[in-house]
Amino acid sequence: MNVLLKESNVIQEDVKAISNDLVQELKKAEGSTWLISGGGGFLGGYFLDVIDYCNQNVFTKPCHVICVENYISAAPDRISHLTANQNFEIINQDIAKPLTISRDVDYIVHAASIASPTFYRQYPIETIETNVWGLKNLLDLGKSQKVKSFLFFSTSEIYGNPSPEYIPTPESYNGNVSCTGPRACYDESKRLGETLCVNYHQQHGLPVKVARPFNVYGPGLKIDDKRVIPDFFNDALYKKKISILSNGSPTRSFCYISDAIKGFLLALLSDHHGEAFNIGNDEVEISMQGLAQRIARIVGGVEIEYRQSDEANYLTDNPQRRCPDLTKSKALLGYAPKVNLDEGLGRLLAWYKQIYNL
Repeated sequence: MNVLLKESNVIQEDVKAISNDLVQELKKAEGSTWLISGGGGFLGGYFLDVIDYCNQNVFTKPCHVICVENYISAAPDRISHLTANQNFEIINQDIAKPLTISRDVDYIVHAASIASPTFYRQYPIETIETNVWGLKNLLDLGKSQKVKSFLFFSTSEIYGNPSPEYIPTPESYNGNVSCTGPRACYDESKRLGETLCVNYHQQHGLPVKVARPFNVYGPGLKIDDKRVIPDFFNDALYKKKISILSNGSPTRSFCYISDAIKGFLLALLSDHHGEAFNIGNDEVEISMQGLAQRIARIVGGVEIEYRQSDEANYLTDNPQRRCPDLTKSKALLGYAPKVNLDEGLGRLLAWYKQIYNL
């Protein structure tokens, strides 16, 4: 299906809200050059759209964006509206390969990754290469160009399966992660990525920040992404039963995309170099059964079933609980998520209906 993500007014509303809420912070970057890897992906696409909005409505001098994207897990249509924009340069390349950039760069955002468990289990080596070699390529570029700031997208999965006393989970928790299991290609490469970032900061003074997103969802997350929220909507909107591929008891805390992007930008544009920040929403920790019930309710006329996944390792090393301690992000960044789960799910439902003509 040709999914023209650019036509979504839900994304446009989000982008306007993000930009207007962070006008003073974003003004710091006016007229700068950004390099964003994975700019065609779920998170990266919002970064590009926010900068485009600011170029038109906030900045006197526009920013220039270099987007590096190989579309292994992204949709070309997500950023096709920017291909003729003179302020955007889109390079179709694997970020893990040697990179040549023709101009000075001020800000680097490494958003390229394969984040859906179904797909990173299919592409484990590529996942590791992107999270490690791709990151090192950009860290070396940032060091040589003396960038103003560098943001690495890690993941809440670096915490593994915390014991109950570490829920909500603070940044100081070291993690409980398998280095050989089916999820290790993603979890452990992100952990190594954080180690690289910290050491580039300590040894070379690189102003790097690490973001640990907690289950971000929203428009731009393709309905066939295979993560749990699009999976449930895929079932519900195509008039099937919502399939829960566990006993329904694992819990997650979900964060709507506009809140997450604000957190990422606050981290990037801060002076807290060498630090890691949880970015998520701590309002509700909901079970998979509870999530399925909410989606069934807002879609309407949908039943729920329990069944086993066709993927043999679907539940192996799957964390039982996931909820962020946001004390550090709130105190140091002024981070304050606003969109509750029902509102966010409603916005995502509206986007799916619009984009997929449902």
